[in-house]
Amino acid sequence: MQVRQLDEDVINRIAAGEVIERPASVIKELVENAVDAGANSIEVVTAAGGKTLMRVSDDGHGMDQHDLQLAIRRHCTSKISRDDLFDIRTLGFRGEALPSIGSVARLSIQTRNADEDHAWKIAVEGGVEQPIMPAARHKGTQVEVRDLFFATPARLKFLKSDRAESAAVTEIVKRIALAYPEVGFSLGGADRQSQSWPAARGEDAHLTRIAQVLGQEFVDNAMHIDAMREGVRLHGYAGLPTYHRGNAQQQFFFVNGRPVKDKLLLSGLRGAYADVLARDRHPVVVLFVDLEPTYVDVNVHPAKADVRFRDGQLVRGLLVGAIKQALVQAGHRSSTSNAAVALDALRAGSHQTSAPQTSSGSQSYGAGQTSGWSQSSRHWDNQSFAPFDQPVDQYAGAGTGFSEVGSEVAEEFQQGLSGFQVPSADARANDLPLETEKTALPLGAARAQLHETYIIAQTETGVVIVDQHAAHERLVYERLKEALASKAVARQILLIPEVIEMPEEDAARLVERAEELEQVGLSLEAFGPGAIAVRETPAMLGDMNIRGMVQDLADELVEWDTATGLREKLDHVAATMACHGSIRAGRRMRAQEMDALLREMEATPLSGQCNHGRPTWVELKLTDIEKLFGRK
Repeated sequence: MQVRQLDEDVINRIAAGEVIERPASVIKELVENAVDAGANSIEVVTAAGGKTLMRVSDDGHGMDQHDLQLAIRRHCTSKISRDDLFDIRTLGFRGEALPSIGSVARLSIQTRNADEDHAWKIAVEGGVEQPIMPAARHKGTQVEVRDLFFATPARLKFLKSDRAESAAVTEIVKRIALAYPEVGFSLGGADRQSQSWPAARGEDAHLTRIAQVLGQEFVDNAMHIDAMREGVRLHGYAGLPTYHRGNAQQQFFFVNGRPVKDKLLLSGLRGAYADVLARDRHPVVVLFVDLEPTYVDVNVHPAKADVRFRDGQLVRGLLVGAIKQALVQAGHRSSTSNAAVALDALRAGSHQTSAPQTSSGSQSYGAGQTSGWSQSSRHWDNQSFAPFDQPVDQYAGAGTGFSEVGSEVAEEFQQGLSGFQVPSADARANDLPLETEKTALPLGAARAQLHETYIIAQTETGVVIVDQHAAHERLVYERLKEALASKAVARQILLIPEVIEMPEEDAARLVERAEELEQVGLSLEAFGPGAIAVRETPAMLGDMNIRGMVQDLADELVEWDTATGLREKLDHVAATMACHGSIRAGRRMRAQEMDALLREMEATPLSGQCNHGRPTWVELKLTDIEKLFGRK
């Protein structure tokens, strides 16, 4: 086969295939050029999702006649001061965007530099360059692209509907707008409703722009992130675990101002929220990574959406650590949107003749269903569980709950435990000064328990509703994690080992991981084919459904792989154990116990949501309740 040099037109079309995938790709390149040109205001107009028209106008530096002629030729760029592809300080640098667009569409550029007496205009249609000529325009540049892919009609069939392409353009502009709050953006056209994001200035510029693009609700439910490690800075905002979405569309990452969709950053984000978010839910974040350009390679892909860090583990570790620290500092804070969901459910329920019932006959909680929280499979039972000072039930008699045993007895028994000492929630509650008015505390004073499932507490400004099982599940989990960190998980020996029959592959899987499970206080061994014997369990869990917990662990071990770290594995085991060792729905609690639970929640990190990402409490303001009754 003979080797030959490709024609310039073919070369441009091949380059266009790498850079220009759809109208949003064109908009991305043109808006980035406008930002690099120092624009203070950028206007984007489209028609038919960008298929028939895309126009980007800016008030940037503009170009003179010579620069304009070079701009439409391949590998001509003003974005690199030296021939160093590892020191990129601009958004664009390849010099392929404009010639690639011109090879597959009708491209027209008008531009005026401040030093020029008039503007200049040039056009390229299907790769054919037209003569440059004078034009009338104020300072800046306007790029107009019509009839995308008219020169390569086969590619038109791969485009989506006008609505879908228009949405993709909006998403691109949003991402760039989030990165540059000092630039004003407007987006309009015959195929959309006009949107605008005015320029923001000052220390809170990023926060102002985030509110413009994502809404004030995200700002109200976000945690501020600002951390630095070895010259790498991470800053921005991450949503509370109870403020989540069904997909990852509202996860925005920027590296040195460049919008990216990086697998390493997404992996770190999943790891940071692993403890507090259901697997099918996604956090909302706007995060910026700033580092020396030489520490990151942005030349990985023609579209420049992927990057490669010189030290990826450093960046990932910074991301995970900073978010986890913010989650700890958030404490019992929960999403304000939970109240709105609850109120909507109440309003909807008021128009129904009967409320849906749970298996126990109590009214189901509509808020969780409305917001799409998912539940993991569980083994519910009617046993009583000690809320804090375990293992009381085992020694106080079968079926005896903590409410039937005085706190003095519980604390006396607790002193006899060797190893890890579980702090008494009642003792912590009693440490409060007697004159303290509990309604002034964040979660208020317990007033009642509904259907042996929900605690009603009164605050100074409203009412707090607590899911007692979800709340205690988080408390137990956090204690287990503390014990794991200090390698002091106290165990209790079962008087009679619990023998559990199960499929042979499940039993083999558990026995294979016996050494790791022992680190969290669960001691088991093989007991013949298809059976295991549990001899010890974590002391702090008290009496629990061992069979159900072990079966859940066996199911969970299927998803472990060699890439899963030991600490991550142990945390997953601890979360499963906490679910089975917590106060169940249907467990009656005394007022002192309910208050103790509230105080423990206030003192425990991440207690605003359970291990599965569902909220542990919802607050209804008094003004909202009054509206339900038409008082306001």
